[in-house]
Amino acid sequence: MESETGELTVDSLKEAGNNAMKEEKFKEAALHYTEAIKFAPKNPILYSNRSVAHLMLKHYYLAICDAKQSIELNPSWPKGYFRKGQVELATHQYTDACESFREALKRSPQDPIIYRALSNSEQELLRQQKLDKDVPWVGAGVGIIIGAAYVLSKMFYKNSFQHPLFMCFTTIFIAMVGRFIAKTIRVYMKNQEKKLLEPPDNLLNCEENEKAEEQQKKKTPRYTKSQARMRYKKGKA
Repeated sequence: MESETGELTVDSLKEAGNNAMKEEKFKEAALHYTEAIKFAPKNPILYSNRSVAHLMLKHYYLAICDAKQSIELNPSWPKGYFRKGQVELATHQYTDACESFREALKRSPQDPIIYRALSNSEQELLRQQKLDKDVPWVGAGVGIIIGAAYVLSKMFYKNSFQHPLFMCFTTIFIAMVGRFIAKTIRVYMKNQEKKLLEPPDNLLNCEENEKAEEQQKKKTPRYTKSQARMRYKKGKA
């Protein structure tokens, strides 16, 4: 009877979460799925659904944790890999997203949604790889323009003649600086995107506080009723 009641509770909470998702009340949906998980902690569907809710809220770390948990609970289910790929795609981790979608497609080869997601991820990956090659040279091109403008301004506006080799060296040097800056910015942006999947600081602080509270509870001595009466009598005495 208890299991049947629990199952009904899970279904009703799951349905409430699904309805909230349809109404784009993503925070409310995540709360409903969380309550359902308390009744059915080994249900991969609930983690998958909550992963979507977290993704819509841009809680990327929580979203990918739920996707991974869904995979762990049912490795043969394609939806867990698909959810993981969605989070990775949203955080611009295109290589990982392609791998996740491929894993999903292995388990559901005829699914057009997974196939389309994989195709889009592969196209975006190729575009990003091209940008990785092109952006530094764009920076170098900008550097050449700036370097040439600087050399010409020295020649025509300040009437100062300089050796041609020095002028070439100056232009090349500024071009290389431009290339380095462009490449550095590109690497920085990619590193920032990777951090989207890291746990936020406030979450880490909450976990540390919970651990501290648990340790404090363990340190606090617990007494039986008889021991408590004895301590009470000693206190009165």
